[in-house]
Amino acid sequence: MLTALRTAWPLFLGMLLLMIGNGLQGTLLGVRGAIEGFSATTMSYVMSAYFVGFLIGSRLTPRLIRRVGHVRVFAALASLISAAFILYAALPHPVSWALMRLLVGVCFAGVYVVAESWLNATATNETRGQTLSLYLIVQMGGIVAAQGLLNVADPGGYTLFVIMSVLVSVSFAPILLAVTPAPYFETTKPMSLGALFQASPLGMVGMFLLGGIFSAMFGMAPVFATETGLTAAQTSLFVALIYAGGMILQYPIGWMSDRMDRRWLILGSTGVGAGVVLLGLPFLESFVLVCILAFIAGGVANPLYSLLIAHTNDFLEYEDMAAASGGLVFVTGLGAITGPLVIGWLMGAFGAWTFFGFIAALFALITAYALYRMTQRAAPSVEETSAYAVLTPQSSPVAVEVAQEVAIEMAEEADDAGEAPQPA
Repeated sequence: MLTALRTAWPLFLGMLLLMIGNGLQGTLLGVRGAIEGFSATTMSYVMSAYFVGFLIGSRLTPRLIRRVGHVRVFAALASLISAAFILYAALPHPVSWALMRLLVGVCFAGVYVVAESWLNATATNETRGQTLSLYLIVQMGGIVAAQGLLNVADPGGYTLFVIMSVLVSVSFAPILLAVTPAPYFETTKPMSLGALFQASPLGMVGMFLLGGIFSAMFGMAPVFATETGLTAAQTSLFVALIYAGGMILQYPIGWMSDRMDRRWLILGSTGVGAGVVLLGLPFLESFVLVCILAFIAGGVANPLYSLLIAHTNDFLEYEDMAAASGGLVFVTGLGAITGPLVIGWLMGAFGAWTFFGFIAALFALITAYALYRMTQRAAPSVEETSAYAVLTPQSSPVAVEVAQEVAIEMAEEADDAGEAPQPA
């Protein structure tokens, strides 16, 4: 991992600054929305717009890169992000916020594609897995660190929006001034959704439902916090624990994933997540319990993304894994768009407690469907399964495709050695 850091530290530094800016964005808007008097339903449209944009950007960016190149695409998109962050404070209206969230979603999807392409180009076959792991640590660490910035200034003022804009602007320097040449860009044509569902119904359905869970936590957690009267400091801790849970539980779940039927692990983790969250619903007035639920929900949801991808790979030929990555990201994006909309309506109609109720319900649906699928076909043996590659739902199709390539390489090496693949 130190080798990967030495080779690509400017890219990692730039991405860290970008992730801090993006991590602060969602939390700050949730808090500022309450100050401006926006309802939970109104904020759900604002938050959902980001995921619409992210889905569009994931599809649009490859065309832009082929036309004008990595450097110009990155500079243009990052500049638009920086401008939008300032305009949030200047134009505090739901429509303008939704339009800017849409734009920011498009731009961040593009920025991730460019940065992940560069990182992949800097890695060798021996360091690709380490580079991907370090990149994901930077992603999650940046989002967690961002929550602390919510406490450095009044969310009702301009300062935090300026900080976000400056972070994104400064991130240009290490990335664009890096000596690494722009890579040749090529992505695999995505597998059709029909073929993907036929290969792994649980993978496809699980990813759609997980998209709703992820967007609810990433987009609506700050709205829940303001609706329940949490302070800015409490809100920042609450949101940070969602991502901290994902970071801490990612590796033990990955370790178990390569040593058992992954459907049992999917069923068990989501079942525990649903049960614990449901049991905690009557006690949401306790901030300590809210923090525990945030940690558990994030700890189940974030590793589940990698787990469902690995499960899907178990039923694919090696040459189809990269193509499946685009379809899986698209399905997750569709689910992510619907998550804030549904939870915003539920919170407006029935109260803030439905934030956790919605997450528990989606966990339970994944549990039930996993149980059903276990009755439909046998699982491959542990020796025949692909490797578990650590990923987060924030990743673009490029990172998912790279993770698929890493999993393929590890599985082929394990086949040659006659061993079970180890998690990346």
